[in-house]
Amino acid sequence: MENNGAKGGIGFVGLLQIAFIVLKLCGVIKWSWLWVLSPIWLPIALFILGFIIYLIYKAIRKEL
Repeated sequence: MENNGAKGGIGFVGLLQIAFIVLKLCGVIKWSWLWVLSPIWLPIALFILGFIIYLIYKAIRKEL
């Protein structure tokens, strides 16, 4: 049996996203769509924020 390292599946964030959308469409939660879709954009936003902080750090270290 060959294991090539590829694995499928939707993952935790995908399941959380589906759960939020279903709860919103069924009227269980009254959140804004911004927060319902947060599992998609929140990790991207945190990565961008971390990259900006890294660039600022590198710019400050270059001045010293």
